[in-house]
Amino acid sequence: MALAELTSTIDRATARPLWTREAAERLYRLPFADLMFRAQTVHRQNFDPNRVQMSRLLSIKTGGCPEDCGYCSQSARMPGEKLKASKLMEVERVIEEARKAKAGGATRYCMGAAWRSPKDRDMDMVIAMVEGVKGLGMETCMTLGMLTPQQALELKEAGLDYYNHNLDTSERYYSEIITTRTFANRLETLDNVRQAGMKVCAGGILGLGETVEDRVDMLVTLANLDEAPESVPINMLIPIPGTQLENAAPIDPLDFVRTIALARIMMPESHVRLSAGRTEMSDEMQAMCFLAGANSIFVGETLLTADNPGEDHDGALFRRLGIEPEELDAEG
Repeated sequence: MALAELTSTIDRATARPLWTREAAERLYRLPFADLMFRAQTVHRQNFDPNRVQMSRLLSIKTGGCPEDCGYCSQSARMPGEKLKASKLMEVERVIEEARKAKAGGATRYCMGAAWRSPKDRDMDMVIAMVEGVKGLGMETCMTLGMLTPQQALELKEAGLDYYNHNLDTSERYYSEIITTRTFANRLETLDNVRQAGMKVCAGGILGLGETVEDRVDMLVTLANLDEAPESVPINMLIPIPGTQLENAAPIDPLDFVRTIALARIMMPESHVRLSAGRTEMSDEMQAMCFLAGANSIFVGETLLTADNPGEDHDGALFRRLGIEPEELDAEG
């Protein structure tokens, strides 16, 4: 199947082929070896297959979020024991943590706050964090919830490179997981970010109880944005006690790898990040994800409030696989 056979509609404004769910799902359901071969072929056409981008994520404000995301321990609406809310971290501490991350090999520094959206009174500190991390020579990324056009412009002017705002799942399934905002709200923030001139980081979570069609639909939405996200984090649900999804059934590892492969084929120039859930993945599963086209990870022992493999483990795995960290200028 050539690209023209897979993408059966055309964006009239840009003449860019657009993906349909039917075409994407045909790819997803290919024999596993065929899907992996296609994904690895696309990956090699766009990236060095033996280099992986290393990013670091810091929670600059934890807990007390008014949203009701069914997977998140930071929600103030969580029915179980709630995570204690913290204040916004001091700017100098954030910059010092970024300095340590850079020394450990990270080239991108991501800062996340448990907010529905940032308040105007917080913007000065957030902007100072961006400027401080940027001054270290690192790429900067933030995830602060929904943004207005003005807030997006302010972050862009401060030097923010990427803004993360995940779709989480398909539009059809979205309201089963989150009711305090809509799928359209998510797309609006992504548009505000893009209009401000920043790069987009947007992906989703697998294992929420979604169907194959939901996973495919999420990727179709991302791939068919006016510009595909430059970073696509694919998370595996970590069922957290007390959350709505604490008893969610785990996703089949091969289905997870298939989704990584599909993301690589549909968004060939994007970094596909193997994100949350790596503590529950075997080395062999992670190796298959890299083979399927994943080429970015978060390093460090914590992702916001969840565990993450330590740097010693990641370093050992990289050595076994012959993978080297991606240099900053390799992304272009």
